[in-house]
Amino acid sequence: MTRIAAVLVRHRMANAAPPGVDPRRFLEAVAEDTYEMVAGLDLVTPVLITSVPGLDEIVWPGTEIITVEEGEPLASVLARLDADQAAVIGADAPDLPPLLVGKLFRELGRAEITVCPAEGGGAVALACALPAPSWADPDLDAPDVVAALRAQAPGPRRVATTPGWHRLRTPRDVHRLDPGLEGWDTLKALLKEG
Repeated sequence: MTRIAAVLVRHRMANAAPPGVDPRRFLEAVAEDTYEMVAGLDLVTPVLITSVPGLDEIVWPGTEIITVEEGEPLASVLARLDADQAAVIGADAPDLPPLLVGKLFRELGRAEITVCPAEGGGAVALACALPAPSWADPDLDAPDVVAALRAQAPGPRRVATTPGWHRLRTPRDVHRLDPGLEGWDTLKALLKEG
């Protein structure tokens, strides 16, 4: 079974840069840290999906980079992935524990789509078998993505959830990051500069 873990980078993630931190460098640091977590997973191929040009410096050689339009529907993005299963992780979760990505894949044994909800609405990540279910029109930024997917599904048990996490969507969200957690080294270094 082939599995992809794709990091989704969008321009708007730069809006979460705290005062005094360059928005482009912030976006790159957040994306790099999230990508590094994904690239370190066993039995998963990392992929970068981005609407932001010039991010090939943050990925390991040989990593597939898929260019998308800003706001391109996630269903369209999923259709471009070539694997048996895929997880799409928002790049604005640089301290996401790898265990939560593993749980997304594990829950696919009992559901067609699994969601890691985001605190404050939306989702941090989503996983499904490919091709994605035709009934699903997922959106990581939908206020209640789980309820929306369950309303779209032919049955409620087709959508499972894992424990949630947080995303960096506003400048004040960087205070949610735990310095004691491993990972997010690039962002830590950038924030210390500011």
